[in-house]
Amino acid sequence: MRNYIAELIGTFAIVFCGTGAIIIDQQSGGTVTHVGIAITFGLIVMSMIYSLGNISGAHLNPAVSIAFTIAGRFSVKQLPGYIVSQLAGALLASLVLKLLFPANELLGATIPAGTDMQSLVLEFILTFFLMLVIINVATSSKEQGMFAGLAIGSVVALEAMFAGPVCGASMNPARSIGPAIVSGHMAHLWLYIVAPVAGAVCAIPVWKYLSPVNEH
Repeated sequence: MRNYIAELIGTFAIVFCGTGAIIIDQQSGGTVTHVGIAITFGLIVMSMIYSLGNISGAHLNPAVSIAFTIAGRFSVKQLPGYIVSQLAGALLASLVLKLLFPANELLGATIPAGTDMQSLVLEFILTFFLMLVIINVATSSKEQGMFAGLAIGSVVALEAMFAGPVCGASMNPARSIGPAIVSGHMAHLWLYIVAPVAGAVCAIPVWKYLSPVNEH
């Protein structure tokens, strides 16, 4: 239960701060800026990894939990509880933001700026790279593990910075599901579930192929 609560709190923080930055940027006429939003996502991910990583592993993302399970690094029995906790945290964050900013229509929901296919491919590739970094820093030496939060947070910020204007750079089904359900904008939600999960899962065989046998 400690693990589940940690996942709920961590995912709440990511959605509250990340989509909160998007909402406040809209409310304030662009004060936060796109770069500021990307940095906010990267910093909150990094902070939550350092604060909760030793409790639950700080997955904070259903796609990551599923990929870790397929890699044999996470218990199948714990997977449903982790996903439920992550989704609950995201929904709770979006509900709080709805209370704070009732006039905001999207609540930071991820909506493709171009075609669905464009966002599908982008989300797949972004999550593939993100998971490749996560699985490498999570399974390497302790010294490298100390930099896990910095490495993962940096990738999130980097990818949000360049791809955010086109696809939203979700890379996390929970991050997209929360705002979509609370705001009612669910037409494109499927691609923000399918693409990140597929991207994260596809990173695992590549990691296994590239890594030394003793790290698997």
